[in-house]
Amino acid sequence: MQKDITLKELIQSSDSIVFFGGAGVSTESGIPDFRSVDGLYGQQYAYPPETMLSHTFFVQHTEEFFSFYRANMLYLNAAPNRAHLALAELEKRGKMKALITQNIDGLHQKAGSRNVLELHGSVHRNTCLVCRRSYGVEAVTESGGVPHCVCGGVIKPDVVLYEESLNEDIMRQAVQAISSADALIIGGTSLNVYPAAGLLRFYAGHRLALINRTRTPLDSQADLVIYENIGKTLEEALP
Repeated sequence: MQKDITLKELIQSSDSIVFFGGAGVSTESGIPDFRSVDGLYGQQYAYPPETMLSHTFFVQHTEEFFSFYRANMLYLNAAPNRAHLALAELEKRGKMKALITQNIDGLHQKAGSRNVLELHGSVHRNTCLVCRRSYGVEAVTESGGVPHCVCGGVIKPDVVLYEESLNEDIMRQAVQAISSADALIIGGTSLNVYPAAGLLRFYAGHRLALINRTRTPLDSQADLVIYENIGKTLEEALP
């Protein structure tokens, strides 16, 4: 593909686009990312955020985990921004075949996207660790301390914590989508989170676009790199 192609031209000439996005997609909705100066990892807590969001911490300090989780991971009043809406529109027009996200906020679905693969789960789904009964996010927000199922078991958010593996079925679907895409658009991610970022090696096409505020390890391999606001960029690129 020509290096001087615009994102709009890339979208217009593609019929099977896959989008791979990270925390930067949701920052315009008021949800902070993890690694920026003002992000979650830049704040001071009794334990490092990576520790408090680990499987071990969840098991050994369950009440502290939920206190941190409620305060820092739930943004239930957030609304989809221009990026979410533009991606949903691309799917509606038949251009976007799959949307792969590292976010857990559910804003892509709220914007209207249907084929969303959530690599790290969702705050809107919660499961009893004993009987496997499913709960909405209200089970966490409307309880104090540790939320419990009617059976007495602890209710755990369906989000992938540190030390936990990604869902194999979701990973399989993501690999299939990326490997069959005729264009791959990556946005709002530093591509430093593995194994999620490792999925990109399955893309064998020649229409790779990167949209991010800062540089990524994949910039030199991309056909188009845009260091701009992702919402504005996607909105303006709609055919």
